[in-house]
Amino acid sequence: MTSESIAYAEAMPPEPETVLITGASSGIGRELARVFAANGSSLIIVARGKTKLDELAQEIRTRHGVRVDVIPKDLSQPGAAESLDSDLRASGLAVDVLVNNAGFGAHGHFAEIDLERQREMIQVNVLALTELTRLLMPAMRRRGRGGILNVASTAAFQPGPFLAVYYATKAYVLSFSEALAEELRGEPVTVTCLCPGPTRTGFAAAAEAVSTPLFQRFAGDAPEVALQGYRGFRQRKTVVVVGFLNKLGAFSTRLAPRWFAARLVRSLHAH
Repeated sequence: MTSESIAYAEAMPPEPETVLITGASSGIGRELARVFAANGSSLIIVARGKTKLDELAQEIRTRHGVRVDVIPKDLSQPGAAESLDSDLRASGLAVDVLVNNAGFGAHGHFAEIDLERQREMIQVNVLALTELTRLLMPAMRRRGRGGILNVASTAAFQPGPFLAVYYATKAYVLSFSEALAEELRGEPVTVTCLCPGPTRTGFAAAAEAVSTPLFQRFAGDAPEVALQGYRGFRQRKTVVVVGFLNKLGAFSTRLAPRWFAARLVRSLHAH
């Protein structure tokens, strides 16, 4: 059963909403777009590649009959979040739910990975996410509705040798999300952090980590991750970890010495 064929009626929004999803052209972002659309949400889908966005938009319009706006944007470029916000204002689009899904990793020795690649990783995974949240959240609070769904990773719970910057960025996303959720406690606007484990998407190939033990043995499915993330968001959960083993791992690393967690992760990411 695919994500777009399932709709959780009990979790549907009380009135029509518009959901902006970054990194929507593939992987978890694409599946989240399908799930939100299956439940009646209008979409604004954002990613670098316009062709894939247009294909997804056409699929969703045909299948679910909802409005889908396409905004190609490279969030690895400084100022991209503000440019996106300007595009939204120029088009008269108000965002009720922001899904910060865009992100990528780079596998290898930190000292050997291109500096520009790592800078872009921080730009997408941390800066763009933070800037979009700051730009769009105030209007949600004024309207008294909406929320943020940030996609982090179980990488957020421990250091990650051979994916050092990626793990560090996801730790930021988790901490940032938990702090905002507490700041907004008692308000109608919510913040949820989705923490999937390794997932069958284009991420591993882009990070050059397909052959690592972690992705070879433990990768899950993007549709299931999206479904669980959607349900957790609707249930106003602060953190959603997908899968029993991932939940066990996330809990265990908080109890284990950090040097041990780092050593374990090293063994999972070594070629």
